[in-house]
Amino acid sequence: EANIDIINAADIGAALQVEAKRMLAEKPNNRFRLKAIAGGGGKGQRILQSANSYEGATLEEKVEKAAANVPSLVLECLIELKTNGVGDNKNVLIEMNIDTTRHQEIQVVGNGEWCMTMGGRDCSLQMHEQKLLEVSVTEEELVAAIEVAAAAGKTAEAEQLKKDLVILQHMEREGAIFGEAVKLDSLGTFECIVDGEAHYFMEMNTRIQVEHRVTELCYKLKFTNPDDSGDYFIAESLVEVMVLLARHGKNLPKPTRILREKTSVEARMNATNQALQPHAGGVIENWSNAISGEIRDDQGISTHNPDTDVFMKYHLAGAYDSNIALLLTTGDTRLNSYKRLAEILRRTELRGKDLSTNLEFHYGLVHWFIGNGINARPSTNFIVPYLTAVGLLKEQANQIDLDVAFNEIRQKYVAAAGENGKAWAEALDAKKLLLTRPLERLFAEPHYMSGWLSMNKESLSIVDGEIQWQINPIEMLDKLYHYLNMDFEKGKPARYMIWDHDHDILTAAVSFYKSLSEKVDAADFPALQALLASDKAPKGFSGDEWMAVRSAHAGYYAGTEVLAVLVYIATETGFFELCVNPDLSITIPERLTDKALQKQMAKVLVPPPAAKSDEVLAASGGMYYPREAPGMDVFVSEGDHFEAGDTLYIVEVMKMFNKVIAPFSGTIAKVLVEGDGVIIKKGQPLFKIIPDEMIVIETPEEIAEMRRVKTIEFLATLK
Repeated sequence: EANIDIINAADIGAALQVEAKRMLAEKPNNRFRLKAIAGGGGKGQRILQSANSYEGATLEEKVEKAAANVPSLVLECLIELKTNGVGDNKNVLIEMNIDTTRHQEIQVVGNGEWCMTMGGRDCSLQMHEQKLLEVSVTEEELVAAIEVAAAAGKTAEAEQLKKDLVILQHMEREGAIFGEAVKLDSLGTFECIVDGEAHYFMEMNTRIQVEHRVTELCYKLKFTNPDDSGDYFIAESLVEVMVLLARHGKNLPKPTRILREKTSVEARMNATNQALQPHAGGVIENWSNAISGEIRDDQGISTHNPDTDVFMKYHLAGAYDSNIALLLTTGDTRLNSYKRLAEILRRTELRGKDLSTNLEFHYGLVHWFIGNGINARPSTNFIVPYLTAVGLLKEQANQIDLDVAFNEIRQKYVAAAGENGKAWAEALDAKKLLLTRPLERLFAEPHYMSGWLSMNKESLSIVDGEIQWQINPIEMLDKLYHYLNMDFEKGKPARYMIWDHDHDILTAAVSFYKSLSEKVDAADFPALQALLASDKAPKGFSGDEWMAVRSAHAGYYAGTEVLAVLVYIATETGFFELCVNPDLSITIPERLTDKALQKQMAKVLVPPPAAKSDEVLAASGGMYYPREAPGMDVFVSEGDHFEAGDTLYIVEVMKMFNKVIAPFSGTIAKVLVEGDGVIIKKGQPLFKIIPDEMIVIETPEEIAEMRRVKTIEFLATLK
């Protein structure tokens, strides 16, 4: 009646602080997780850093420093969920955070009397507690994968898969027992953390989940009349099963599950930028149609006008979760399901204004797993180091000038040709864009570069300055155009495909090598290269014919050296050190876990808006908050001095609250936004500031010279 809380957020924070001190002292090397009861889907959660991550003369001092953050973290959890008002559920849990976990869940179905399971889903590939890529885990797929690994002599992989099978069977048994014990009368999800060979129950979601399609694509349910085995019906939709349970409840007999497909996989397409940060405000103006084998749940966004068949534009306003669509497919093996998903992602075209999605991220990630090991067991902390590795690729690519590289290669050919230099110059000029356009696309889309390198890491290497091709560079170039969805198609806009004259050159080159391979005895491209290096004509060729063949090869091959820039970038960044081990664990180089480098590479992937040296601009659109919570002091006001790392403001975008940290120290000269909950746009000036140190901006000429020098360094690695 008095409209007050007997226990408020401050009380909850103080109580949790006491518990946190005890837990931090018991496990000083562990991080802990705060979870608001009213949360879900990763919302209302914060990580409390370990005691030993703080400086201090004694453990008690470190514990005090760590625990001092608890009240503000509690408040952040509640504010994110908007449960900090009177009467809201303010309960918050604290639990040990297991950092190297896999997140798996079991689909459970019950009617209050019986309970059964429908296999599992691996949801470990996630960021910001939000799932990104989910893959089915079924007994049938694991048994088949064990047989394949054993037949290939991959003993460590087969042993790990056997352990995974045992864990799945245990989780399914426990999920069914749990559901029956609590009399589950609908669909639910039995969620677990898998750590090595152990697994821990995490929570039970007594509802259907977004990723339920991953399960229903693998299994269907057969409900049979217990009095008449010939009287039955089959349900393929879990939503339909949920409705049946709600309507008929205990009258429904326990069903049997029937295999549909051994594997399925789902990619969540979100409105996020290349660093997987929320990106609101874009407009989808066109979305290609779903292809054969693609299951697309897009909430009707890609529906065409029924009268005109024109795509109806869709504004991603940002007042909701960042998820736009779910892209799913199936396969008889996990590898085939990933290959199908890769093809779906390759051919999916989204265009619009200020539009940014994680489509490129998914395309690169799927190819990373295809190239490194499809049965790899990533933990929930994999994505950020992976993004950091991709950022390093982008940073290195930014330093290379492809025009300089190709022109230097061209000059060497012309100089070596002597009086025939003009002809060589013309030939190479005709090939320049054929070779550099797809490279420019990879440079612009580092996620594509990640996928391409992962798929082709055995195809090309530089040893003592010599480029060693395991496959023909012309064949590689042809595949690269296909990988980038730049195949030649009549009627397709030229900017999205290989140009017609480049297509003619590439088609002729591919045809030449195909014909040659049919006429000579060469097991692979290195063998063919060795054959072409000899003046002696092989069987079936006259001396003149062989001379013509070698001349044609020299012409087609010339300039392909520029493709070596890809392996150079991978080597310079140590990209291939992020790899899958024989036991399916993943080696994450320590440098990729460095927080400072992770933040730096996020800015490389998505450079902040260009600002004057006396301004702070909005890094993204959203809702601006100058304070932690209503009634509290603002973070900064006019005249305040701030240090690098201090919070300047909070922006809420797509239900995520992000604290914006000062990248440098300075003084607030003027606050340009007034009020709480004000809508701001990306690039909008928020503060006028006086930096402690003046920022020096490099000129375009200085940048061009640095790129030229770095490009010459690359070329110097080649003989």
